[in-house]
Amino acid sequence: MAFANYRNGSSIPSRTPQRLDRPIPVNSTVKFSVPSPPSSASSPTRPKSLSPLQPSGKRHSTGSHRNGTDDSGVSGRVRVAVRLRPRNAEELVADADFADCVELQPELKRLKLRKNNWDCETYQFDEVLTETASQKRVYEVVAKPVVESVLEGYNGTIMAYGQTGTGKTFTLGRLGEEDTSYRGIMVRAMEDILVNISPDEDSITVSYLQLYMETLQDLLAPERDNIPIMEDPRTGDVSVPGATFVEIRDQSCFVDLLQRGEVNRFAANTKLNTESSRSHAILMVNVRKAIMTKRERDLHLIENGAGAHGAKALCVPMIRKGKLVVVDLAGSERIHKSGSEGHALEEAKSINLSLTALGKCVNALAEASSHVPTRDSKLTRLLRDSFGGTARTSLVITIGPSPRHRGETASTIMFGQRAMKVENMVKLKEEFDYKSLCRKLEAELDKLIAENERQAKLMVDSEEELERRLDEARACVCEAENKLANVLETMAVERLKHQKEHMEAVQKLDMERVERERMEKELSHRERNQVMQLEEELAGLVKEKLHDEISSLKLQLENERQLREHAEEQLRGAQYSEQKSSAGTVQRVEEGVKQKEKLEEEIKHLKDQLLQLSFEADETKKALYKSGSCRNSIVLDSPMNMQKLNQSNDGVNGQRATIARLFEQVGLQKILSLLDSEDLDVRVHAVKVVANLAAEESNQEKIVEVGGLNSLLMLLQSSEDETIRRVAAGAIANLAMNEINQELIVSQGGIDLLSRTADDALDPQTIRMVAGAIANLCGNDKLQVKLRDEGGIKALLRMVRCRHPDVLAQIARGIANFAKCESRGVAQGLRTGRSLLIDDGALPWIVANASNEGSPIRRHIELALCHLAQHEENAKDLVAGGALWELIRISRECSREDIQNLAHCTLRASPTFQSELRRLHMFQ
Repeated sequence: MAFANYRNGSSIPSRTPQRLDRPIPVNSTVKFSVPSPPSSASSPTRPKSLSPLQPSGKRHSTGSHRNGTDDSGVSGRVRVAVRLRPRNAEELVADADFADCVELQPELKRLKLRKNNWDCETYQFDEVLTETASQKRVYEVVAKPVVESVLEGYNGTIMAYGQTGTGKTFTLGRLGEEDTSYRGIMVRAMEDILVNISPDEDSITVSYLQLYMETLQDLLAPERDNIPIMEDPRTGDVSVPGATFVEIRDQSCFVDLLQRGEVNRFAANTKLNTESSRSHAILMVNVRKAIMTKRERDLHLIENGAGAHGAKALCVPMIRKGKLVVVDLAGSERIHKSGSEGHALEEAKSINLSLTALGKCVNALAEASSHVPTRDSKLTRLLRDSFGGTARTSLVITIGPSPRHRGETASTIMFGQRAMKVENMVKLKEEFDYKSLCRKLEAELDKLIAENERQAKLMVDSEEELERRLDEARACVCEAENKLANVLETMAVERLKHQKEHMEAVQKLDMERVERERMEKELSHRERNQVMQLEEELAGLVKEKLHDEISSLKLQLENERQLREHAEEQLRGAQYSEQKSSAGTVQRVEEGVKQKEKLEEEIKHLKDQLLQLSFEADETKKALYKSGSCRNSIVLDSPMNMQKLNQSNDGVNGQRATIARLFEQVGLQKILSLLDSEDLDVRVHAVKVVANLAAEESNQEKIVEVGGLNSLLMLLQSSEDETIRRVAAGAIANLAMNEINQELIVSQGGIDLLSRTADDALDPQTIRMVAGAIANLCGNDKLQVKLRDEGGIKALLRMVRCRHPDVLAQIARGIANFAKCESRGVAQGLRTGRSLLIDDGALPWIVANASNEGSPIRRHIELALCHLAQHEENAKDLVAGGALWELIRISRECSREDIQNLAHCTLRASPTFQSELRRLHMFQ
């Protein structure tokens, strides 16, 4: 990721620097070359704390350090990483003809500084980060090991050093508000700390300071300036008691704190940086973390385990105190390059002096000098623990690629090389938490005293209760003995009485059993006689019926055969006279051929019907004989058998004639009763018959009177068969064409049933039937509010998912009916306010489909838009939704003249539309 968006807010493009491919001479000078650290440096082993039984009060780390070279766990070298900033906009122009002054070899962790076009110097670092290194990569390499050490109880320091404008503040203090990937080390370090602590037992406090002109100031409380620096003469720890310490509970609180500090920090505009930091920023994070020793863990297991019955042993809790110091040093600068003058010049002098003092201390530590001048500057006093102290320190030096600043780049690199030689004595900050133990003991003591008093009172109350219950028990025993004697006497008398009643009941049951066996034999004989008689009658009726039907079909077949022979004779005559005939004769021959083909198809169809009729008759006889035990249903004119017989004649007499005859012979009540049959085929045929009857207006009133509408709604609710649901929805749609039936459908919850059916259906034809039913209901002025409240409009809009043209046509018809009723209500003064269609979100779909390729869909949508536009309160929504352009198109291009005129009149009559058209310089 590009290293861009520095503090001044300018965007620096990411690019791969153009380098001159010149060979490096063999005798190239190498200065302060440091061997490459082993691979274990990237994955350090966490230090192990000493046993709590160690007699010394201070504990030292015994684990290996993160530089991977010290096995004693006491000393730890300062780790140094170098980060290269990409060229900024000015350098891209000014240095376009020059190569970068540095060349990075991240895989070897080496950096080459060009002296000229032929010679260069090579330096080794712990990490080499290119200009494309992401903020996350920088954090994991530079800061994360230090943050982990702080969580384990060590002090840690993260510092950025480099020339002004090379990205120190970007690396450390970037908040990442515009892009979370730009978050700096401060924000990411606090995220890791918050994840690894317990809010109930651990605590985090933060102070944010700046060192400006050798004056230590509080960025969180600007009124506190010139804060003194205190040193503990016993331990040598450095502290700033006058600073503001804020307890951190979550990440947002910490980010707000950093924002407050950045507002109060001194910055100035120089030639090298539009917002150059004029002070050193120091963020101090104190982490206090409770730990559980081995003894505490054992006691915890004993207390929670089974069989623990001893007194609880108390142990002193342990805490670890780690301090993280993040230092954003002000950039070193040369006056003739930065152009500082006046007060800015004094600031630059102060910055350079403090950085010089820091460099002297690092040199003294690197050369193992006996005197380290830490008191030459407040900066070195604050960082006393970071260089040569007890903290684990990680330094990132930032450099730029421009050859114009080669001197500053070389100085920065040399500072990093010397810092790598500094050794720190890392120590674990662990101590006993006696205050917490005291609070725990006091709470335990109060609990034990209260428990003792409660147990004593319970013991006294228990003794009194036992005495009272003993007296009551003695009285109850005496009373029970008296009752037992009385009960025994009564039971003896009752036993004699019950024995006598038992003997009488046994005799009575024997008599009833004999009578029941006699009646069962008589009833069985009578039933067998009735079954045989019914079977004989049924066989005769079926045989007579089938004989009449077969004779009729044979007669029709013979007539068709004679017609075919006659047609063939005519055809042969036509063929004989074809050579002498005119063009009219040819036409008659062709008509004869067509008539012959038609007759042959009819004859074939009649043969198939005859075979089907015979097969179904046999199946009907078998089914009737198998169900002989159901005596009340074995008759020829039962609804199921009549339906099967009528279905066999559909191809001969036509569907409508068959249904009419079935209606006359069986009766509507019996047909409706078949809707509850257990046979799926019977239910399917029955609902088809009802649907065909409902298609005729003359039958609709009869169907509703006998409960057919209620039966269809129940079938729609209970059936899971797709065919039944489709046909039932079609029947309801036919009934919904009547205004009285519409009110009945709505009152019986039909809208909800139709909506659920559409949501569950996968067949487009089923969805089309449901959409047609709701579309018919949309045309009723009285039902509009109830239809919308029960979700009818939203159900129509959900059916759009089907995308079938027939379904979309029904949806468009329903919306057009609804809009027409609303328009009529507004014109009559019965309705005010915005359209319910717009409230339910139908406008976007209407606008999107106003130019649909399907003619029925487009016609209904255009009509709906015109009706919606007639109400002035809908005009603003129509303009905002883009419907105005569709109305203009309809007024100009609609194929139907009545809709075109309606759109034209609506546009002219609406003030809102006229105002918008004038604004767009369009006039109607």
